[in-house]
Amino acid sequence: MARRGGMQLDPNRLMRQMQKMQADVERIQDEVSQEIVTATAGGGAVEVSITGGLEFKAIKIDPEVVDAEDVEMLQDLILAAVNEAVQKAQAMMADRMAAVTGGLGGLPGL
Repeated sequence: MARRGGMQLDPNRLMRQMQKMQADVERIQDEVSQEIVTATAGGGAVEVSITGGLEFKAIKIDPEVVDAEDVEMLQDLILAAVNEAVQKAQAMMADRMAAVTGGLGGLPGL
């Protein structure tokens, strides 16, 4: 066993800890991929629902914002809602992962 700063490093213990962390990460990824977040744009005129795994589940559009003369505004609202939903889903995943990895998210496989 290696000694560092007066402490002995136990490679077997370290390996068990890493395996537990990896199992926890996989569990969280599975859980979050099933959870749904919703974002809106235009005061609720457009609503987008997406899973933590970034799978879109629904897009709802208030019929009052559908105007054949102003399709560009509707497109902008949809894009805004989609982008916000993706950001929320990514933030949810990052928050849950940080709780398990303790900020080691930059390591390969985590």
